[in-house]
Amino acid sequence: MDMKSGLDELERRKKIGLGGGGPERIERHHQRGYLTARERIERLVDPGTFWETGLLEQYEMREGPQREWPTARISGFGKVNGRTVVVHADDRTILAGTDEQKPAGSGRPKGMRLLAQPDVRSYPVIGLGDGGGARLQNIMGSYSLLSLTYPIEASMTPRRHPHVATIMGYCYGAPTWEAARADFVVMVKKGTCMAVSSPRVLEVALEEKTTPEELGGWELQAEVTGQVDAVAEDDEECLRIVRDFLGYMPSNCNEEPPVVATDDPPDRKLDRLLKIVPDKPNRVYDMRQVIREIVDDGKFLEMKSHYAKALITCLGRMNGRTIGIIASQTLYNAGATGPDECEKATDFIVLCDSFNIPLVFIADTPGNLVGRPAERRKIPTKIMVWLQALAHSTVPKITIIVRKAYGMAISHMCGTNCGPDFIVAWPTAEISFMSPEAAANVAFLRRIEASEDPEAERVKVIEEMQYGSAPWRAVERGVLDEVIDPRDTRKYIGDCLDIIRGARGNFISEKRLQSWPTGY
Repeated sequence: MDMKSGLDELERRKKIGLGGGGPERIERHHQRGYLTARERIERLVDPGTFWETGLLEQYEMREGPQREWPTARISGFGKVNGRTVVVHADDRTILAGTDEQKPAGSGRPKGMRLLAQPDVRSYPVIGLGDGGGARLQNIMGSYSLLSLTYPIEASMTPRRHPHVATIMGYCYGAPTWEAARADFVVMVKKGTCMAVSSPRVLEVALEEKTTPEELGGWELQAEVTGQVDAVAEDDEECLRIVRDFLGYMPSNCNEEPPVVATDDPPDRKLDRLLKIVPDKPNRVYDMRQVIREIVDDGKFLEMKSHYAKALITCLGRMNGRTIGIIASQTLYNAGATGPDECEKATDFIVLCDSFNIPLVFIADTPGNLVGRPAERRKIPTKIMVWLQALAHSTVPKITIIVRKAYGMAISHMCGTNCGPDFIVAWPTAEISFMSPEAAANVAFLRRIEASEDPEAERVKVIEEMQYGSAPWRAVERGVLDEVIDPRDTRKYIGDCLDIIRGARGNFISEKRLQSWPTGY
């Protein structure tokens, strides 16, 4: 073939690769309210930075009305906020976004081949999911199934780089597997599903009739299973959340997150905290307001906000540097932590320790949510896994006790016996095995009943235990580092991090949690 003919053929093949499933399918996709895979990539990465790989790759199909199909996965490199990322996106306009699984020895599917390259391990990986998994025509039969090239090493690879997955359509098989092993998952609310198999497969195999939304819609995955970290109203918001998350993260596990310039003074007084947090321990408040006062510019990214609501996990910044915050949320169960909260905290500790993000604990909890339902959910094991993650973590840890800190739950919130670098309390803190009111009715019931005035004696017992539960004795004995003015909380955290950085030189962790699983 001469040069001109070769160049003409190249342009023809490029046109096929760029054309997706064709104008009619793209138009139907738009009418359903979706962006195409290429439009999603364009909105995700910085303008003009996407460098595609495998544009000319086609499915090995030579039958039917269209003999040349581009693969349903677009992959390549781009930049997000000036930093290189790896991105691959399912193209639903091409054969419902299904994968052509290749037998061993015939090469990997496009996206998997890219992810297997050693250099890619230095960059965050983003998978924009909108596909039906493997194409049945390619995986039926013993040879086809057993010779699949799904890279098992991808499931075994420790957290070398941040891995983000999105659910932006009806996702079965491969996109679901990717989301299940990702560090951060965003799901669009409308017209999406995250499940192993489609409703059609379930109906045929199990005679189970269901809709995609009932099977794996956003409410199930965000509120019940916790497999989704954030939800979005549409594709545009989904991609903005991904960019926001990456802004808090390093490019890989050997780096610290980027420092973001801020005009927020490090010693800013938090006067509003005195109004936000009630003096009475049985009054609830929104811990998000406390966090908003503490972090730079009042901005933070909450993770799993629809799941395990008695605990908040979020990424924020302190003096321009990323921090992870685990905080009690008294609006739900008074801040008592159940099995779901344990899983949520464990997942977040593993993320932060793997990517060199200091942890700040803000405690106001009456203890663990116990009882028959919790015991049936293995609450003892969930508690221990949380503590194990905490014990293995080596990033800086700072604990602030705001009000209640009862029982085993203070250990979860990085109490003195769990290795905080610094632990302090507000003057309003109550620290004990249980609340004074409960203890009076359990441990001192005989004394109260035997007194001439049981009610007066009960009040006396409670006051005695309230005095003992105040932070003063703990700080006198050295098991608390300090009792601080709530208005100085931001400055105190910033000073602690500066001291730790001065001693260690950086916040790089020892990666003891890097190979932990992605579910607990």
